[in-house]
Amino acid sequence: MEIQEISKLAIEALEDIKGKDIIELDTSKLTSLFQRMIVATGDSNRQVKALANSVQVKLKEAGVDIVGSEGHESGEWVLVDAGDVVVHVMLPAVRDYYDIEALWGGQKPSFAVGAAKPWSAV
Repeated sequence: MEIQEISKLAIEALEDIKGKDIIELDTSKLTSLFQRMIVATGDSNRQVKALANSVQVKLKEAGVDIVGSEGHESGEWVLVDAGDVVVHVMLPAVRDYYDIEALWGGQKPSFAVGAAKPWSAV
């Protein structure tokens, strides 16, 4: 399965569970570890876990190997590693605090650019 197809499936899985502020970054020129990074936000720990689980289930059904997954215990930041595609699902405050989009050359989604945020990073 091609990387674009895997990314599309992961994004669909996030949208199915109402993931917010979903972005996809092409990291192929930045690292050889993975080709795409997808970042999404969930409103609660429970939703973050459900979003990550949805990604895992949808990718497994399509025959994609899941290398690993971390963060299900707390549900604040869950990572799903599907080899060439890595998915990060976070609570809003965690996403704002770590700003991994900027670390990988992306832009913060519109909710963080000049918009009033309903949270603040500690």
